[in-house]
Amino acid sequence: MPRSTVGFWLRKAGISRVSDLQEKELPNRYEHEAPGDLLHLDTKKLANFQEVGHRATGIRHKHNRGAGYQVLHVCSDDHSRACYMEVLPDEKKGSTASFLQRALLHFQAQGITVRKLLTDNGSPYRSKEFKAMREAFGLKHSRTRPYRPRTNGKAERLIQTALREWAYGPTWQSSDERNQALNAWLHFYNHHRPHSALGGQPPVSRLNNLVGSDS
Repeated sequence: MPRSTVGFWLRKAGISRVSDLQEKELPNRYEHEAPGDLLHLDTKKLANFQEVGHRATGIRHKHNRGAGYQVLHVCSDDHSRACYMEVLPDEKKGSTASFLQRALLHFQAQGITVRKLLTDNGSPYRSKEFKAMREAFGLKHSRTRPYRPRTNGKAERLIQTALREWAYGPTWQSSDERNQALNAWLHFYNHHRPHSALGGQPPVSRLNNLVGSDS
């Protein structure tokens, strides 16, 4: 029997790859009881551009090539899904530690007492600078299992939402214009956007008894 025929029937049966034969891992769904019990941190590279890119036009212009990247840093509260984000030039240890400080001060201003962090095993999160910053706030730190980014799935889903609705949704004329719109989108996400895991309510609905959450 030709290999192409075998391949056709294996694909049709859904067993054409080794991974198809491996036992599927059950979803690991959990939610901490109170705001601040756990913050998820993650990063995502974003391309710089000086004109409308191929995602909007379908045409790959050479003018944006070599423009480099910036990094979206994300911090999300596990219980409320309230989040804080910044676009920074890089994800080096100093930038990551400084972002952590600003994120923690932001959540403190919302009346949230942070207790623990969850990150992947990236070098910025294992640096002395990051450790010193979290220890200055008295925080515990857990890391995802190696090669298992889905352990930090809430941060991953938040990033995908941000990419779909903010970074790649509207047609931005430049990356600077995109970045300037981030704070407005964050306010919408935290205060107005319905969240399916919260019964259609925005994240602020779980902070309505905390300081600074009524705006």
